[in-house]
Amino acid sequence: MTKFLFRVGTLFMSDREGNMAAAMVQLSCLYRGMIAVRATGIRPGIPGLVPQQFRAFSVKKPEPELDENPYYSKYEEKIRKLRSAKPQEFNARLEKRAERKPEPMGHSKQAEFVKHMEDEAERQRKLKGDSAGFTKDKTLSSILNLEMVTDMSAEEIGKLWMQYFSTKDTISAVIPRAAFELIHGRAKTCPTFLYAVPQQEGYEFFVGQWAGNELHFSSLINVQTHGETAPSQLILYHYTDLMEDKGIVLMTAELDTKFVGVHQSQCLANQVQLFYGSQRQETFQLVETFNHKPSDFKHMSVIAELEQSGIGSSTLT
Repeated sequence: MTKFLFRVGTLFMSDREGNMAAAMVQLSCLYRGMIAVRATGIRPGIPGLVPQQFRAFSVKKPEPELDENPYYSKYEEKIRKLRSAKPQEFNARLEKRAERKPEPMGHSKQAEFVKHMEDEAERQRKLKGDSAGFTKDKTLSSILNLEMVTDMSAEEIGKLWMQYFSTKDTISAVIPRAAFELIHGRAKTCPTFLYAVPQQEGYEFFVGQWAGNELHFSSLINVQTHGETAPSQLILYHYTDLMEDKGIVLMTAELDTKFVGVHQSQCLANQVQLFYGSQRQETFQLVETFNHKPSDFKHMSVIAELEQSGIGSSTLT
């Protein structure tokens, strides 16, 4: 039945990293059975392996201006290439950084790009068709034959959706209407947030930016390096076509596997439910602080919440 219900030719990115079965179970638990998530078709590998461009190396830092940057060693190669290919741009950034006034201890560095990410939501939508190979204006009808599921129940459609993506190197979910309305309603007033993905050594931070029913992710270092031209590295698509009649929202994703693996994508999707869908006000308050009082935001609070939830532990197992 599946081959007649789903359109042919949908593009999905291939994963080259670890198995995400554990993360799949975790998300199902967080939704208490309301949201089914599955990520299969993943080739064997070393779960939690940090991509080469994110690995940390012990090297002598050539620029004293970068000494206080904890991410320098992790991205030394990328910075070296920028310095070699565009020395004027590299020096200009260092000079601009030197001109900044020292900030008081405990001050959050997130304020400077919170506003930027909000201003660039439309730009991100236009960039998603770039080198990452993201599908522009992806619609539900390009995947699912809506006419043939008219008489099906929400449960039947959900099973078909999960079955279809069970052979794809991506993630997917069936989200109840009430859960999505809570998440999306909060996203309207707090469209941006900082997420933390556990790596072998420390955490990799990603900035998530809502644009309509799409949620775009880009690594923090990518945003800091490329500024307003930073492309999306992961996009979660939420289809609301069946929300009124069937009471469900269908979700799937596309990812740039050079930077984000399936297991990392799963961890980020888990955190959307954790921070935006939580009934615990203290948890969502972190999102509100990031958006409305960025100077008070502490990135360690995200890590603490993540470790308490247990989501991150499944990423490295």
